[in-house]
Amino acid sequence: MDPIRLRVKRQARPDAEPYWEEFKIPYRAGHNVHSLLMEVQLRPLRADGTRTSPVAWDANCLEEVCGSCTMFVNGQIRQACSALVDTLARPIVLEPMKKFPVVRDLAVDRSRMFESLKRVRAWVPIDGTYDLGPGPRMTEEVQQYAYALSRCMTCGCCLEACPQYNDHSAFIGPAAVGQAILKNLHPTGPLTKEERTAELMGIGGIVDCGNAQNCVVVCPKEVPLTRAIGDAGRETTKKFFRDIFRR
Repeated sequence: MDPIRLRVKRQARPDAEPYWEEFKIPYRAGHNVHSLLMEVQLRPLRADGTRTSPVAWDANCLEEVCGSCTMFVNGQIRQACSALVDTLARPIVLEPMKKFPVVRDLAVDRSRMFESLKRVRAWVPIDGTYDLGPGPRMTEEVQQYAYALSRCMTCGCCLEACPQYNDHSAFIGPAAVGQAILKNLHPTGPLTKEERTAELMGIGGIVDCGNAQNCVVVCPKEVPLTRAIGDAGRETTKKFFRDIFRR
């Protein structure tokens, strides 16, 4: 088999200009993009044989669970660990995510996404005591919905595909909306639901969603983001009228 041609868009530091480098890697059955980058790390040689520095990228679980190795592979946003070489056109072209600042090469800073999760309080509070008895029963439908939302691995694919999520918009993005709805479904969720809903009503909240529905198309975990966005819209509308009549 011919060597695998790999083109990587590189950047030495956040304020540096990007540039391209090409590598040739011996073919081996079962290669994925992650293993190609590991080969470059072991032998950092350009296609012409000259030495270069190893390519920087993020990785952790290697089984499409953590989302850290998300990047553009041949123009498609996806995870490097699940991008099998035998299914990809050649040359294989790798680029960093475009909606987040580049730290180096293919590694990006996704702090904005995690700050959005903080904003909508996408967690179950453990401080204090809640006397819920045995807790409310959850229907099978709610259980299935909550499980689907819980599959989100904060990879950022939905944010890359969302036209409303960019440097000129304060939109928190579909991932944060989905996680806010997930936490509202938790047995203790109603205790902090008003706070989450208030954040979804604020600047950059649900009103900034343009309903492009790209997010649900690119999500590698098939999280029902459009359903969550619809639920968030209904919750914010109900809170709006509740707040009016409380005055």
